[in-house]
Amino acid sequence: MRHLPVRTTRRRVVGSLAAALLCAAGLAAPAAARDTAGRTGAGPSPTHPAEGGHAATAPVAPGPATKVPDDLALTPPMGFNNWNSTHCRAEFDEAMVKGIADLFVEKGLKEAGYQYVNLDDCWALPERDTNGTLVPDPVRFPGGIKAVADYVHAKGLKLGIYTSAGTKTCNSAGFPGALGHERSDARQFADWGVDYLKYDNCNNQGVDARQRYTAMRDALKATGRPIVYSICEWGENTPWEWAADVGHLWRTTGDISDSWGSMLSIMKRNLPLAPYAGPGRWNDPDMLEVGNGGMTDTEYRTHFSMWSIMAAPLLIGSDLRKASPRTFEILGNEEVIAVDQDPLGRQGSVVSSEGGRWVVAKQMKDGSRAVALFNETGSAQSVATTAKAVGLPGADAYTLRDLWQHKSFHTAGRIAATVPAHGTVLLRVSADGKWSHHPPATELALKGGLFVEAGTSAKVTSEVTDLGRTAAQRVSVALGAPAGWAVRATSPSTAAALPTGRTLATTWTVTAPAGTRPGAYDLALKATYRSPQGTRAEKELPLTAQVVLAPPAGTSPLGDLPWLSATNGWGPVERDTSNGDSGAGDGRPITIGGTVYAKGLGVHAESTVEYYTGGACEKVTAQVGVDDETIVKGTVAFEIWADGRQAASTGVLTNAMPAQELSADVSSAQTVRLVVTDGGDGIDSDHGDWAQASLSC
Repeated sequence: MRHLPVRTTRRRVVGSLAAALLCAAGLAAPAAARDTAGRTGAGPSPTHPAEGGHAATAPVAPGPATKVPDDLALTPPMGFNNWNSTHCRAEFDEAMVKGIADLFVEKGLKEAGYQYVNLDDCWALPERDTNGTLVPDPVRFPGGIKAVADYVHAKGLKLGIYTSAGTKTCNSAGFPGALGHERSDARQFADWGVDYLKYDNCNNQGVDARQRYTAMRDALKATGRPIVYSICEWGENTPWEWAADVGHLWRTTGDISDSWGSMLSIMKRNLPLAPYAGPGRWNDPDMLEVGNGGMTDTEYRTHFSMWSIMAAPLLIGSDLRKASPRTFEILGNEEVIAVDQDPLGRQGSVVSSEGGRWVVAKQMKDGSRAVALFNETGSAQSVATTAKAVGLPGADAYTLRDLWQHKSFHTAGRIAATVPAHGTVLLRVSADGKWSHHPPATELALKGGLFVEAGTSAKVTSEVTDLGRTAAQRVSVALGAPAGWAVRATSPSTAAALPTGRTLATTWTVTAPAGTRPGAYDLALKATYRSPQGTRAEKELPLTAQVVLAPPAGTSPLGDLPWLSATNGWGPVERDTSNGDSGAGDGRPITIGGTVYAKGLGVHAESTVEYYTGGACEKVTAQVGVDDETIVKGTVAFEIWADGRQAASTGVLTNAMPAQELSADVSSAQTVRLVVTDGGDGIDSDHGDWAQASLSC
């Protein structure tokens, strides 16, 4: 459950990944009561399992045997919804909706498969008319909804609309919901030419979810108009178990927000539900945030890749009138869209997820496999699997298509890539007999963290490994850095040939000029080579170097030191205050069990704060616990990681417990990470404090 800054009703995200697995297996999970207190500072956010090793997804029960028998949504719906970019602000109006429809055509999005232009909350007046019918807001939609539908239909597109399975919608203005008005509202939507209905869950008066959503299903059917029916009850009542014969898609989580932590936690809750998805019945992890500005382009490509391999609806949530060329490039990648829209209708399943290195594979109708190599962690990682592990039959070699680089290679069976932090390499792998037409695949890697103190040389080693059935010939590798930096190879950077499985390792010194400001800088490792037939191939691995300051000698409060990176489940990490609410600087004094602490970090699960220690520090200490601002909720666990090793951890801590002392030996570590995870009952008010946190060097 997380607090929405505009909608006043809070939405609970039920359970952790373990709970989701129980649900997927058909086992009962505790029902979640809706929080109607409206209390500020609770800061809920979606669920995300603890950092570290994750087992492959457990076997789960098969999905529902029935679906709505109307041949609608045979592939996941694609389109647009305004909510993520506008909420209820004035820019949501008729001009915006028409402008989006225009851009669908002009920018090739319609041709790529996007077809629904959907209105969210705030399109109506707060009161029905004297006949009990809904009234479009005459300021936002002066021509009415039918006129907008006619405009959208004239473009060869379809129109969607929103209401709630309650007495009011979710906005605080109290727009009318459809509870008790299902027949008349459905008739009105059909008369206007609506093609898609998003049916929310606010103000539901405690009426059974199946009853409320089935009533609208029947009302929509009675109109005779084909309308895709999107059930938006946030996964509270495990709709994947019953909604296939009610609607065409169902939300599996609370609302997404435009942050890495939100997107990641929602993805993790949706992944175990793969057996329930199929043509006409889709798990919906909420709309896309691509282009809204809260994540990097690398993270947005991950967002789009993982939604596609999960066969999720692809509903654009950014204002395309303001979108960058890079946003259109991501949203318009037809090779990635083809993974989402594959007519077999399988949702990708987890093959492995050890240490935040995820492999997710999806069976495609042509027998190939879409394979996502996803790196959850904050540094580049090698993510690997095999053709056999993703379900392909035995073969001499396989064609491997990189769907973001739009290049084809072949592999002898190993599927691997060094994936940038928070990045995803999305591949399509097939045993098609045409592998020899393509050059061998290679994996590029860089050993040793790229932490550079200005004016001082750092040593790293690059590796180029041949994954193909044939040798890579005339291999050459180069490491590129920003202008003014010095990069020098201290061992051979070329090889006449690399047979299958062999590696060219090259050592380098990298020096940032004295005076270079601390921060992240882009580098790139690039390899060129030729196939035995003479075809030239090129691979590039984008990298990030961190220019860092040496840690100060003595004992320093961690709230006073610069961090390498910080992710948080709700709002930003706060220095010397609690997490507070979603805005920066809105925290309160750090308070655990009635004791107030002047120094520390205020976070919200899932959270990771990383510091550079350069092998020069010995110990991290802190008083940790759930902040008192959560009132009675909040369950978290604290971890300290030294490089890739967990150096210390607590058990699950609750709001009722006093602060616990946590310390860890971090000797020789290059980096230290402070991690806060959910306590296992779903992320709800999980405000964690690193009180009096200090680093001794």
